[in-house]
Amino acid sequence: MSRGGHMISALNRLVDFVEEHLTEEFDADGLARALGTTEYHLRRMFSSLAGMPLSEYVRRRRMTVAAADVIRGEDDLLSIAVRHGYGSTEAFGRAFRTVHGASPGDVRRDGGPLRTQPQLRFRLTVEGSTPMDTRIVDRPAFRLVGHATRVPLIHHGINPHIQQHIAALPPEEHQRLKGLSNTEPGGLLQVSDDVDPDGTEGTELTYLHGVAVSRDTPAPDDLDAIEVPAGRWAVFHTAGPHPRVLQETWAATATEWFPSNPWRLRPGPAIVAILERADDFSTATCELWLPVEPTDPA
Repeated sequence: MSRGGHMISALNRLVDFVEEHLTEEFDADGLARALGTTEYHLRRMFSSLAGMPLSEYVRRRRMTVAAADVIRGEDDLLSIAVRHGYGSTEAFGRAFRTVHGASPGDVRRDGGPLRTQPQLRFRLTVEGSTPMDTRIVDRPAFRLVGHATRVPLIHHGINPHIQQHIAALPPEEHQRLKGLSNTEPGGLLQVSDDVDPDGTEGTELTYLHGVAVSRDTPAPDDLDAIEVPAGRWAVFHTAGPHPRVLQETWAATATEWFPSNPWRLRPGPAIVAILERADDFSTATCELWLPVEPTDPA
């Protein structure tokens, strides 16, 4: 089977597994191992391709199936709640209302409204229209130093929280940071760390505005530091309207690059290096560094 086919079949097996265990907690880590991948990569690929976190999909599927029981009206709500893995009618009612926008009682009485979640099927659509300019780099351990803050995850457009963080730094601070940089990736870096593998919009991540230094370079006391272990990186080169091209490339890593290459994401920071930019930042040449490992480590 092609490598892309393997990732797609792993995601479809995950969807089947969700169906088989809708009323109970399921072991995503054990399943990922059985499918020859990691829970981290499986969750990242699922959320990128499905447009929602795995946990949200599971809840929507549970409530889609539960709604049929509610409408059928043969059992009391507590029996239905317990059958679908909830300990009380209150907990079940909350989950039900979150998905359908109405309580189980209302739906039983009126037959709706229902927002059903069909079972997902993943297919590998061959886009490949944009050749991706990528290299794989093996790097010793290094350190990222700079100014860190916690910000909510925003998928599209400019993240205003990050903008405020950068704008608050005096111009001479950018120069000072640039002067500290002594290893790849070069120049001023935008670093996202501790990202939720489900990629849920609004969850917090650590954002660091800083530079890369070798592991034995002491970090100044007034700066935050992220220790980065040795490992491989996939480096994607992008150029064009900013931040659109960068965000499109980031999305295409999940839809096109990872399904057709023998690499998977490993936990670690994602790094954007701005190599060149227009004065008004309308266009930029960037490198996106993503931490990867081989899918079949020998």
